[in-house]
Amino acid sequence: MGSILSHLLLSLLVFFITVQSQSIIKSLPRFAGDLPFKLETGYIGVGEFDDVQLFCYFIESERSPKDDPMMLWLTRGPGCSSLSGLIYEIGPSNFNYDNSSGNRPSFLLNPYSWTKVANIIFLDQPVGTGF
Repeated sequence: MGSILSHLLLSLLVFFITVQSQSIIKSLPRFAGDLPFKLETGYIGVGEFDDVQLFCYFIESERSPKDDPMMLWLTRGPGCSSLSGLIYEIGPSNFNYDNSSGNRPSFLLNPYSWTKVANIIFLDQPVGTGF
């Protein structure tokens, strides 16, 4: 198990050099203005031929990305997207239910986000979870 996790973490560390499908997200619906943090999404290939693709979110540290640690967030399943950890737990924004209209929530900044002190990869797993 440790060997598999080590391989996965190493793969994730080189994620932004090798990912074929990657997007930089600059805004979100119902969030006023541009995002004040760097959010990237994409797929990372796992396996000898990258034949398995896992979706992930990467949020750069808001303090000092080059000096701050890299953290991997795995949400426990089965089949639970890491979006729940990003939105409901440690990410830089949360749903703003008080300012939402109908079933369309808006967002507000999370002053207690772990991304204030760490670079975080939120990984969807197992395969097929998330986007």
